[in-house]
Amino acid sequence: MLWPSTPKIRPLLAFLSFLILLLSPSTLAVTHSPPVSYTNTLIPQRADPHISKHTDGYYYFTATVPAYDSIIIRRSSTIQGLSSAPETTIWRRKSSGIGSNQVWAPELHYIDGKWYIYVALGVANEWRIRAFVLEGVGANPQTATWTEKGLINTDWDTFSLDAHHFQVNGTRYLVWAQQEPTRTDENSSLLLAKLLNPWTIQRPATVISRPLLSWERVGYKVNEGPATLQKNGKIFLTYSASATDSNYCMGLLTASVDADHLDPASWSKSPAPVFQSNGLTQQYGPGHNSFTVSEDGLSDVLIFHDRGYPNITGDPLNDPNRRTRVQKVYWRVDGTPDLGIPVPDGVTPVRLRSSFASSPEVYVRYYTGTLPSGAATLADTLFRVVSPGLAGGNTVSLESASRPGLYLRRSGTQVRFDAGSSSSSASFKSEASWVRKEGLADAKNGVSFEAAGATGQYLRLTGSEGVLVVGAMGGDSIQKGQATFHLE
Repeated sequence: MLWPSTPKIRPLLAFLSFLILLLSPSTLAVTHSPPVSYTNTLIPQRADPHISKHTDGYYYFTATVPAYDSIIIRRSSTIQGLSSAPETTIWRRKSSGIGSNQVWAPELHYIDGKWYIYVALGVANEWRIRAFVLEGVGANPQTATWTEKGLINTDWDTFSLDAHHFQVNGTRYLVWAQQEPTRTDENSSLLLAKLLNPWTIQRPATVISRPLLSWERVGYKVNEGPATLQKNGKIFLTYSASATDSNYCMGLLTASVDADHLDPASWSKSPAPVFQSNGLTQQYGPGHNSFTVSEDGLSDVLIFHDRGYPNITGDPLNDPNRRTRVQKVYWRVDGTPDLGIPVPDGVTPVRLRSSFASSPEVYVRYYTGTLPSGAATLADTLFRVVSPGLAGGNTVSLESASRPGLYLRRSGTQVRFDAGSSSSSASFKSEASWVRKEGLADAKNGVSFEAAGATGQYLRLTGSEGVLVVGAMGGDSIQKGQATFHLE
């Protein structure tokens, strides 16, 4: 079913208590990384996005174009720079035969000194789509000499697409989506095989996932768009499911890096989507993702497409407005990735971790009324640092990323969330604005927030329950620690 239109958020008048997010013990060390700062949408009308960082320091981008007629590449020294980087077309649709119709979901990989593009190509006047490989020779794939290596010969001559290359412990693998000839009521499963060379698999391949769960079978019965991320001794393989409208979502398979990856039993499937449409942030049908790393190499970055509206007339494939978006991947203490929600348009949000409480770790979170039980979701610990703030000048405002339009506002010595905008009253703008300062307890890495219009009054995390208050600062180290946060 389609997601409903986002209702207007009414002002929340109840006072807020802010809970710390208590993280359970784990044998894995928690790795903190600084926030990333990108502006979404990164690139309009580019679906199935793939971004990789090469050893030359450049990021390379390729994606499906709305006309489905060519393969393009962009290059930039930063992820944000890809938004305006010039586009080079390195391959165009043919007049006949394979490659004379659809050109879908290219991925660019650098293998043993050469560039390879895995892409799905169709045949004119037929529904005949197969995975194909191009090879490029040259330092820069935009100017490389490209030749066609041909189709990837699989076990069956059936609908196949979305080939993705990855390497584990020195062994190269290819995972892709394909229709099984004995399961024609389903559109595609995920298959895995070792690579003999970049365009040849070792057969037979192994089916590692089928669209058997209800959320994988809405509109179409689909597992497609695989991508991999390796960390903490695990392979995390994301994939996309269901129709390419607002029902499109992402699932997750997990295996140990030391497992027999061609044994389907080595892969466990998450029972629910790990990334899906969100009506509050107005992001619909997120999927067909890839992963890269931030410019400083400290954060993993999720790249995906979605749309900014839920309802589509006709075939979703004829709607050109899937767009490329990026946001940070966070990691749970058990070593698994937390993708959270597709964040709102604009600058990517951050988390605010208390410097006062280090074990268990503490994050500012959103909620109203009575303190809810259980751990907070990642979504409720994400905030956009809006600069300038509602009061203008050198201020910032803290806006909930999971509920856009709600701002952290001081009310006497307490804090609350209320709906605000540039048309709010002057008093509201002042109460919902803060002056960002160097961390009072950690000037190098921390930040503190002084209330705008109330000099000397700081946002502080106090008490064993982690309540946020606004108050004057004393000179002791405890109060300074309570007023210092680390952004992630």
